[in-house]
Amino acid sequence: MKVKLTHLAEKPHKNWANEKKTPPDLESLLQSKAGLQAFRWFLRSEFSEENLNFWLACEKYKTMPETKLSSKAEMIYTQFINAEAAQEVNLDSETREVLMDRINAPAADTFAEAQQRIFTLMAKDSFPRFLHSSYYKQTARGA
Repeated sequence: MKVKLTHLAEKPHKNWANEKKTPPDLESLLQSKAGLQAFRWFLRSEFSEENLNFWLACEKYKTMPETKLSSKAEMIYTQFINAEAAQEVNLDSETREVLMDRINAPAADTFAEAQQRIFTLMAKDSFPRFLHSSYYKQTARGA
C-alpha cells in the first residue's frame, strides 16, 4: 500500500524527520504536527489508533479547568477504559481498578499512570514498526 502524505509538506515547518539523521523518539514525534499525523495514519492502518487517542485525551485532560475534570474524566473512562468502551485501550486490571477508584474524585493526574502505560506500549510496540513503515519513510523524505 503506497501512501501519499503530500499535504504534510504544504506548510513549511521544522519537523523531527527533517532535522535528524537518526530516527526520532516517540516523545518528539508526538510534539510534531506532521509526525503525529503520520503516526495516527499508521496506527489506523493497524487498527490501534485508540492508544494515541487515549494518550491525546489524557494530555488535554491535564490542562482542563478543575470544574470540568469530573465530566471529562467520565468521558475518558467511558470511551477508553470501560470494558465495553468503543475504543478500549489495553490496560492491566490493577491499573483499571486504580482508575475506578480515582474517577470518583478526579484530579489533573487521575490518568497519569494509565497514560504512561499506554505511552510505553506505543513506544515498545507500535513505534518501532512505524519507523520501518512507508508512513514514516514518506514523512521523513518530506513526501
